[in-house]
Amino acid sequence: MADQDYTFILFISGMSVRSGRAIENLKNICDKHLQNKFKLQIIDIHADRKKAQEYQIFAIPTLLKIKPAPLRTLIGDLSDTEKVLKILDLN
Repeated sequence: MADQDYTFILFISGMSVRSGRAIENLKNICDKHLQNKFKLQIIDIHADRKKAQEYQIFAIPTLLKIKPAPLRTLIGDLSDTEKVLKILDLN
């Protein structure tokens, strides 16, 4: 398990099937590997287009790991747990 807090932003598009899977998969990963050491902000691009533009989001769902550095970006429903853990430095 990581020794520091993680901050994530997950960009979704309404409650599409892929967005719903991404939310569920990320919450499962965080609950299992980070327990209470993470903050998650979910942004629906339909409700907050400016945030999507600010972070240059071009595909949905997109996960940004803000903290700890370095910034990491994952696109998709996060169903490949091993890949997600590796990219987020959680393995």
